[in-house]
Amino acid sequence: MSKQRVRIFVTGKVQGVFFRQTLKVTAKKNDVFGWVKNLKDGRVEAVLEGEVDNISRLIEWAHGGPANARVEDVEIRNEEFKEEFTKFDVLY
Repeated sequence: MSKQRVRIFVTGKVQGVFFRQTLKVTAKKNDVFGWVKNLKDGRVEAVLEGEVDNISRLIEWAHGGPANARVEDVEIRNEEFKEEFTKFDVLY
């Protein structure tokens, strides 16, 4: 299996709707490691590392987000896989 690392920026109504916490739960279910945090400009940023198929599932989920979110855009930046994470964190 091929490994991947991506950084995503999610735009829309994505703060105050449990986006970060739900992303963490979804990441754990899919064996994806990294972190997620809110940005001051209203977006959510996340770094995801794991199997390519698992990352794809998380990105697909991010396009919809949790029930109360309204996702307008998901920007995806591929990065060099570093295997630096052993868990998934919500950063504050």
